[in-house]
Amino acid sequence: MQRRRTGTIAVVSALGMTAVLGGCGLSGDSGDVTLRLVAADYGDTKANSSRIYWEDLARAYEAEHPGVRIEVSVHSWNDVDRKVRELVDAGQAPDLAQIGAYSDYAAQDLLYRADDVLSIPVQADFVSQLAGAGQVRGVQYGMPFAASTRVLFYNKTHFEKAGIAPPKTWDDLARAAGALKAEGVTYPYALPLGPEEAQAETMQWMLSGGGGYTDTNGTYALASPENVATFTWLKEELVGKGLTGPVAPGKLNRADAFAAFADGKVGMLNGHPSLMKMAARKNVEFGMVPTPGIEGVSRSTLGVSDWMTAFKRNGHQEEIGDFLDYVYSSENVLDFSREYDLLPVTGSASQIMGEAEEDKDLRPFLDELLLSELYPVGKSSWASVSADVKKRIGQAVAAGGDPAEILAGVQATAARAESGH
Repeated sequence: MQRRRTGTIAVVSALGMTAVLGGCGLSGDSGDVTLRLVAADYGDTKANSSRIYWEDLARAYEAEHPGVRIEVSVHSWNDVDRKVRELVDAGQAPDLAQIGAYSDYAAQDLLYRADDVLSIPVQADFVSQLAGAGQVRGVQYGMPFAASTRVLFYNKTHFEKAGIAPPKTWDDLARAAGALKAEGVTYPYALPLGPEEAQAETMQWMLSGGGGYTDTNGTYALASPENVATFTWLKEELVGKGLTGPVAPGKLNRADAFAAFADGKVGMLNGHPSLMKMAARKNVEFGMVPTPGIEGVSRSTLGVSDWMTAFKRNGHQEEIGDFLDYVYSSENVLDFSREYDLLPVTGSASQIMGEAEEDKDLRPFLDELLLSELYPVGKSSWASVSADVKKRIGQAVAAGGDPAEILAGVQATAARAESGH
């Protein structure tokens, strides 16, 4: 269904439409239509809170559309998904929610389709991998809002001291980790399989081993021979040989691994763009290379996207669409991506970033985006599967753990979750 455009939304009042930042979010004076947006905070300090980005965006939009008010509340990633769920359960769904998942709401028929609200040029501009990951049964409901990929970060100082080169294969990585351990590096390879974001490290390694969460038909395949072989290698060649540091992988969270890298205690780890600033702040000399695979550079890497969703409960289809077309302009997409070291979700903005000198640090991640594979977020069962991975995958590489048994257990969880949906 193509959204019909009827021109600029009618102007009712040209006064008092500027958004102001309040305790719960952004608000302005009354207008014809109020759009409520709940958004996640990507900042790590008050100075770079996403509230500032949305405040500027809302003011600029309202100046051009004085019949519409944009009311935004911004919440931390620890709270935003729960907040939206509570609003939906209370019958108070926002018009828009910029969150981590969409498929449960799509399954309940609570969302507009992307082509209900976006103009054809805007929808067609999404990066193809991201647009595809936003689909449920071939229909796009999740609109990508921010993206990132993973590369292997390494500490140049430690590598030079150990006399080693950045790895291209698993065997290279294991040898490099051994040399780093011999030089006294605390975490030769940091393997964060703790509950914070184990699903990311897990998928990165599965992909580098030729596997993944699903097979080519989109069916869960967690206990595939490739995945079992990957975690057996991790257990025997890295963890079992003491090359992953003093904290057991199942207890090491991503945030702690990143902090340790920024403190100079890590030789190598998989990371996303935000790690660049963390390391640079502490003057860590680092390099980045594509993810090593079994026999060479991995043919696929992990891509991650957060999602914009449009709820049907309050109507406002035309106003939602007009605002989203504004949100997804190349200028606004680039402003957000550059502020938070993220990748643009549109092809037009990606092209600009790929050519701009100011964005050269993000190019290694941008280059990986077209080779990336995303979580199976179109499955409403994914939340249950992801939670089980976070809970149990660390046991697969622990002493006494059986990778085949653990992966079979997670596969059973996936089968139950699929049948339940």
